[in-house]
Amino acid sequence: MNSPARVLVVDDSPTMRGLITAVLNSDPEVNVIGQAKDAMEARAAIKQLNPDVVTLDIEMPDMNGLEFLEKIMRLRPMPVIMVSTMTHRGAEATLAALEIGAFDCVGKPMPGEPRPFGDLAEKVKAAARSQLRRHASQPAAPAIAPSTDFRVGRKIVAIGSSTGGVEALITVLQKFPRNCPPTVITQHMPPTFTKSFAERLNRLCAPVVQEATDGARLEIGKIYLAPGGERHLQVVNPSAPSCRLVEQSPVNGHRPSVDVLFDSVAELAGRNAVGVILTGMGRDGAAGLLKMRSAGARTIGQNEKTCVVYGMPRVAHELGAVEHQLPLGSIGEEILKLTAARKEG
Repeated sequence: MNSPARVLVVDDSPTMRGLITAVLNSDPEVNVIGQAKDAMEARAAIKQLNPDVVTLDIEMPDMNGLEFLEKIMRLRPMPVIMVSTMTHRGAEATLAALEIGAFDCVGKPMPGEPRPFGDLAEKVKAAARSQLRRHASQPAAPAIAPSTDFRVGRKIVAIGSSTGGVEALITVLQKFPRNCPPTVITQHMPPTFTKSFAERLNRLCAPVVQEATDGARLEIGKIYLAPGGERHLQVVNPSAPSCRLVEQSPVNGHRPSVDVLFDSVAELAGRNAVGVILTGMGRDGAAGLLKMRSAGARTIGQNEKTCVVYGMPRVAHELGAVEHQLPLGSIGEEILKLTAARKEG
């Protein structure tokens, strides 16, 4: 058995530090080796204890979590999981942290929540096993081909991602021209975060990016992101493909689930679809991608070297769901090749 993941907990609230510590120490494969109330204490503890993973509060006195994260990634890179309030402001800060290089994020629990920080231990263990990314402090400027260079065909694109997906989706979608194929995305993300993420993608990318709404028609030049929280995203209505948000139990522990999205695209579009599975923990989306491929869709999986967590793409590859396994930087171009209108003559 591998040694437990060694964690430093950084939060200005003694109550929150105690709760996070109790949740993590309840897992025998995780060991909290220290706590810190601010960036100064955290800096000293990192030097002294050399933890495998740091959990870091976004909002702290003196130096906030974003500023401290930038220093960590520049001076002593290590896996960091951000702990954020479930507010619009907290979501914006967390998304910025994920772009800077944070491994993942968790939301602070609401009063009365039955399982606070329910998947934090799993994220910590995945972070401890992960390989650090070489990371630029700002996302690269989009290199978008003019819309006249791309003739869109009739295919729908469906993308699933989880841990590491914020950076991965930015990388892929920045390759899309303004007249991109209709694209639907399920990214595992806490409620309230997806709206901010859609707005961020909309600023960074040429097409229109929006949080999916029930009944929204799929249109060329638009990208639809599944809202986090209570419903799954499906694509329905063959004569006029549209988004449908359905209230169902979590699938593979997730709501929204990538499998639910991929299953619906397989049934609706068959060979007129492209499925893409990106970095993420677990297996969500693997079976759905296989269903898409069996229905005639073209399928792409992110390769191990460029994944933050080679979980979902690994399972999909092992199931035979992945037709092409590619590095992240090549996936956007490959999607466009597979969805372009065929030249006549």
